[in-house]
Amino acid sequence: MSASRYGRYHGGPDPLAPPVDLREALESIGNDVLEGASPRRALQEMLRRGTQNMRGLDDLAAQANRRRRDMLRKNNLDGTLQEVRALLDKAVLEERKTLARALDDDARFKEMQIGDLSPSTAQAVQELADYDWRSPESRENYEKIKDLLGREMLDQRFAGMKKALEGATDEDRQAISEMLKDLNELLDAHNKGEDTDAQFDEFMNKHGQHFPENPQNVEELLDSLAQRAAAAQRLRNSLSPEQRAELDALAQQAFGDSNLLSQLDQLDENLQQARPGEDWDGSQNFRGDNGMGLGDGTGALQDIAELENLGNQLSQQYNGAALDDIDAESLLKQLGPEAAADARMLTELEKALQQQGFMDKGADGQWRLSPKAMRQLGQSALRDVAGKISRRGGERDTRKAGAMGEPTGASRAWEFGDTEPWDVTRTVNNAVLRTAAQGSSFPVSLRVTDVEISETETRTQAAVALLVDTSFSMVMDGRWVPMKRTALALEHLVSTRFRGDDLQLIGFGRHAQKLTASELAGLDGAYDQGTNLHHALLLAGRHLRRHPNAQPVVLIVTDGEPTAHLEPDGNAYFDYPPSPRTLGLTVRELDNIAKLGAQVTIFRLGDDPGLARVVDRMAERVGGRVIAPDLDGLGAAVVSDYLKRRRKS
Repeated sequence: MSASRYGRYHGGPDPLAPPVDLREALESIGNDVLEGASPRRALQEMLRRGTQNMRGLDDLAAQANRRRRDMLRKNNLDGTLQEVRALLDKAVLEERKTLARALDDDARFKEMQIGDLSPSTAQAVQELADYDWRSPESRENYEKIKDLLGREMLDQRFAGMKKALEGATDEDRQAISEMLKDLNELLDAHNKGEDTDAQFDEFMNKHGQHFPENPQNVEELLDSLAQRAAAAQRLRNSLSPEQRAELDALAQQAFGDSNLLSQLDQLDENLQQARPGEDWDGSQNFRGDNGMGLGDGTGALQDIAELENLGNQLSQQYNGAALDDIDAESLLKQLGPEAAADARMLTELEKALQQQGFMDKGADGQWRLSPKAMRQLGQSALRDVAGKISRRGGERDTRKAGAMGEPTGASRAWEFGDTEPWDVTRTVNNAVLRTAAQGSSFPVSLRVTDVEISETETRTQAAVALLVDTSFSMVMDGRWVPMKRTALALEHLVSTRFRGDDLQLIGFGRHAQKLTASELAGLDGAYDQGTNLHHALLLAGRHLRRHPNAQPVVLIVTDGEPTAHLEPDGNAYFDYPPSPRTLGLTVRELDNIAKLGAQVTIFRLGDDPGLARVVDRMAERVGGRVIAPDLDGLGAAVVSDYLKRRRKS
């Protein structure tokens, strides 16, 4: 027999948690890249904003700042003074009651003495230091003041001391005094550069119960003590001058022994000498109604310092910032497990994007989106386009591999809209296996989920030239990103469904240039006047001539009239309104495209009447057509037109 015990997992990230979903993050990064951001900057922006299902660094930083503000808004540092005042008032009230019942002259003198106490809490406590209390309850409450002050003073430097020393005996207090003496000797020797390893071990063996952090050496001990002591000093700096004076006077009464104060002062000096880089001069403006004691106030200032550091780490605004800089333990302590999980997911997301090959460095050392990432972006763009085609035109993504319907020998699960013939053998086999797995008896019945269809592919090739306007007006009028997503969608469709087709992307502004999908995605919008459709048609003609046996298709996306043409010397000539020479050369090259048998479609963006007249005349001349989609429907219009052209062939 063997026994097993089960409990909460404490070994780090949940081993059963689902893997990081990169699709949403990659789409966010891709959109920023399409708008002109560098891939590295786009990644940083995605981490800053987060995704729909995961908070980003900005949200976590805002949570840290809200918690810091709430602590300052709800609390104040009067807690110890208020608690001492309450104990003093209670002691004086009980003493007055006792004296009122007494008939001797000494009682009347004591009443006068009690009635003449200073309004200052600290001064009143000092004036009653030698007072002979008649009420046992009053004497007990007054002694509680001394005990409270001592525990608060220690709790400022050693978290948890206030509770640990509640009801402490004289022996306990003597042990604390001895610990402080040994601690100051250890730190003094360390500050002098002496070898303190053996002294540290001896100190921890003797007093280790007071240090739950379990430091392993003097440096770790100094770190924990200095952070707490610096917070205590910031608490003092945050008090008003009157509050500081009150507490300084009360500190003399701690445990009824001024030796404690001198030992703590010496400890602070040793810590400041060892850790001058801690924030010893800072302060905070507490303005709430909830009074905190010295120990709790010091802890609150430590928390506030941690929250400020977390805010800086989460903002990632400093040079060389990285997600690994975020203190996971502080994040868990201050903001809770959900925030820690979100930060961990962001870190894993950043690493996964690189490890899984979505981002890599080019030859120039700059980060870029990898071909794998570009395929993912193209797939996302095509998915959006397919949805718009289905909603707008009654068509749907049929997932056909080709128009001629010739079988490839492969099969796949049937989806709504598929019209290919069933693969009967695979369909029946699926039904038999499902029935057997369910333990059902025969005969076998078919279900929709059992159906598989035969994939087909096309044997007709097309040479496609997609000419996209990259002039600055496309950027200014918000057409830059829709144009890029349209190109990515078409490129992905051709590369995955119509592999026999050859697509050439051509961008045209002042000049035209052939572009890959990755180059177009990263293309910056530059202020360069000119819409050189003439040069773009020249490049398109070269592409079509390289594929003489393919069906030629030319798709043009533009928002402006042809205002530039290419001169024989290779320079671009620009004029607005369009010069007759520019229009003539553009039309001549369009005629050359038509002679190759190309089907031409012009996608006109915008409502400019001049543009409408020009493109209508050009399309009419070559037997093409003009489509004027809105920006949201641009991708659907281009992809749908491409598919229609192929079906017609």
